[in-house]
This record gives sequence, C-alpha cells and structure tokens, in this order.
Amino acid sequence: MATSIPMTGRSAIRQFVRHYSAPLDSSIPAAKLKYVPTSGTYPRGFLVSGTYVGVKPANKSHPDLALISSDRPAFGAAVFTTNKFQAAPVQVSRAVLEKRGGAGLRSIIINSGCANAVTGQGGVDDAWAMSSTASAQFQQSSQPDDHMGPNSLVMSTGVIGQRLPIAKILNKIPAAYSNLAADHTAWLTTAKAICTTDTFPKLLSTTFTLPGAQHAGIEYRLAGMTKGAGMIHPNMATLLGILCTDAPISADAVSTLLMAAVNKSFNCISIDGDTSTNDTVALLANGAASPSPSTAPISSSSTPEDYAAMSTILTSFAQRLSQLVVRDGEGATKFVTIRVRNALAETDARAIASTIARSPLVKTALYGKDANWGRILCAIGYTSPALLSSATDSVIPARTNVSFVPAENSASRDEGVLKLLVDGEPQSVDEARASRLLEDEDLIVDVDLGVGKAEGTYWTCDFSHEYVTINGDYRT
Repeated sequence: MATSIPMTGRSAIRQFVRHYSAPLDSSIPAAKLKYVPTSGTYPRGFLVSGTYVGVKPANKSHPDLALISSDRPAFGAAVFTTNKFQAAPVQVSRAVLEKRGGAGLRSIIINSGCANAVTGQGGVDDAWAMSSTASAQFQQSSQPDDHMGPNSLVMSTGVIGQRLPIAKILNKIPAAYSNLAADHTAWLTTAKAICTTDTFPKLLSTTFTLPGAQHAGIEYRLAGMTKGAGMIHPNMATLLGILCTDAPISADAVSTLLMAAVNKSFNCISIDGDTSTNDTVALLANGAASPSPSTAPISSSSTPEDYAAMSTILTSFAQRLSQLVVRDGEGATKFVTIRVRNALAETDARAIASTIARSPLVKTALYGKDANWGRILCAIGYTSPALLSSATDSVIPARTNVSFVPAENSASRDEGVLKLLVDGEPQSVDEARASRLLEDEDLIVDVDLGVGKAEGTYWTCDFSHEYVTINGDYRT
C-alpha cells in the first residue's frame, strides 16, 4: 500500500497512498459505487435530511447532521453498546425510550465528526439539548405536545473525548427540519451525513407483504442506513444503524423484533475486535401504510403469523445492511464469511466464528493471499472455554474440517471447494488454486466441527497496511 520516493544519501521518505480509505474529497471509490443505490422505495410517513454544520473544522462543505423523522408518532426501540464508557447520546436515547415506553417518537437526530463520548456531564447536557431542540421542531407542527418530554433519539459518531460544538449544531437543527424530504436524494444525503471514515454511504430499502388476512394486498416498506468502518465488533450492535418501516408494529414487538434481528446481523460482524462507546441500532415503526386505524398492530401474541414473517424480513434486511459495514472495513480488501457448521450448540458455533473473525493473524494472512489454514485452526483451538458449552466435546481435533469455499460471485466458483483439513488430517493444498481463491474479493471460510448440528456465521474482513495508516492518524 506504499510507494517510495527515491532519495539520495542515507535518508528516505516513504509516502503512503491510501487505496481503500475515504478519499479526502469524500468521493466514492470506483470499486464501491456498486454498493450505493441509485433509487429506492422508502417507507411512507418518513422524511429525512442531511445538513452541513462543520462539526469538524476540516469539514468545509459535507453534510454532517442527519435528521430522520416520522410525520406521526411512531413506536421505537434501540439496542445499545455494552461498553462501560457509554457515550452521552447512548445515555440520553435510553432515557427517552424508557420514559416513553417506546411510544410517541418523532425523530432521530445524528451528528458525525464528534462522538460526544467520555465528555462528562457537559456532554450529557449537550445530548439532551440536541434531543430537545429536535423535538421542539415537531411540537410546532400540527401534532400536539404529549407532555412526556423530548421525543427524539440522539446519536453521535466520531472522535472520543471531545466536546461537541453544540451551539453550531443546535443552530442548524431548524434548517435540518426545513430540509426534510421523502425522495431518494434526501435519503442518500442523510446516509452520507452520518459517515466518518466510511468510503460510501450505506443505504438499503425494500418492500414486503405479510401473510395475515388483514394485510392482504398491502405493500409495506422498510428502509435502513448504517455507518461504520472501524472500531467494529459486536457486543450488541457495533455502530450506528437506523431502520424505518411503515408497517403497524406494537411497541413490545418493535423491541423484540429488533433484538432478534440484531442478534443475527449486527452482532455477527467484526472488523477489528473493538466495541465502540457509541454503538446504537434503532428501529422506528409508524404504521403509515396500515390498511385502517382499526388494524391490529403486529405482535407475537395477537398476530403470531405476521410476527414470524416480520421477524424473518427484518433479520434478512439487517443482515444485508450490516454486511455493507464489513465491505467498508477500514483498509479492507476482502469480505469474508466465517461459517461454522455441525457444532454442539449455536453458542459454540458463534463463539468460534467470532474468534476466527477477530484473529489478526488470520486477517493478515487473508490480506496477503496466504492459505495459512494453521492460523484458523489455532483460533478455533484457543476459543475461550467459558464461551463453549463443553470443555471437552465442543472441539474435537480429529473431527474438525476446514475448507475455503468460493463465493457465488467468485471467478473461480466452478473449481469447487478447496479442502484444507479433513477430520483433523492436513490435505495437500493446491497453492495455485488457493491463490486464485484468495484473489477474489469475497471468500467463505467453512469450518465443520463434526460434533453436532448447530451453525453460526460471522462476517469479517482482512487487515491491510492501510488499516494501520488510517487509525494511526485518525485524530489528525
């Protein structure tokens, strides 16, 4: 990732050229354009905007304040980081949700450029000010104040340990409200406004139907945006994510559906093994596409068939959205699926997949296109016993199998699976074949433990020189 400038004498200067990080002009790298949607179908009743504030002095023109709003009170829920140093916006958003019981939410206000984390009581006051100021915009509309306090969640992302330029942000919130729109351009601009070291905005939308008779013929919509490229490892949801739907969902179901979706999506990605102070994934459901006011909201008790369908839809969507984060890992050149099969328990499969995904030696070997499967075995073997269901039976070396599997979009897909270890016995590896597989952007690492029937999957990326370069000068 580096080019050298020839010098005379004993001194030399090495100039690092970034190939996989965000260009300084915020343009999207050509290789990432395929992940940016050119159109979308967005949920009814939601309006969004991305507005320039200049939170970071170096930002002279790019949007860095996002507002996602509902034109009517919505039910909402969020999943938060388990990091002990929870950022001020995490504390405030949790308090808003608890006081309201997840009801009557109108918006989410987000700034990039500063995380407002580890900023003391002053930072908490700033987060409340953002929430209150955003909420006040809607109290001026036709919707009356419900007298339950702020109805806006708040998120922040960026550098830890610095106070927000709060006056600049608060002064721009009315403009963000005035800029609200429902079209694709507005959604894409909003997705751009929450980016930090991301190389492309992460935005998805879809339509779906539900099987229940009362929903017959109704097209519902679901949209989501997320940000994250570094400090990504799950212990809840590992970044910022916002999901919005116009389907009618009860307050309790919004929370349980989100938890289930996050557990199999945002909780299954890892870039560098670090869990941030600000991680938040939120879901808003406003019921704007409900066939009538009398339609019963989706819940696990009253509409179990619709609830199950909604859970499948939301989980699949969240997986697609979370995978975009891995594809944009800081300095990453590969998207790697770690698939663990035939485990004794799902917890075993997830723990082992997570350990492999976090291994710097595995990740650097993948970057170097080196089929060093011994590093994968090593990671399997040192998975914390505390995370496994059995100290003796969860991993049995003589039953363990490891293979490289070409992804669906692999140029070498027709060459089939490359077996590296079969029942604990090393295979004669075709290094040329391995090299061709590791040239692909996508790769599946398949681990068959041979001790049960459970499965678990993680999505991760490689470690390049550039990851160190990006994070070595992140603040400067």
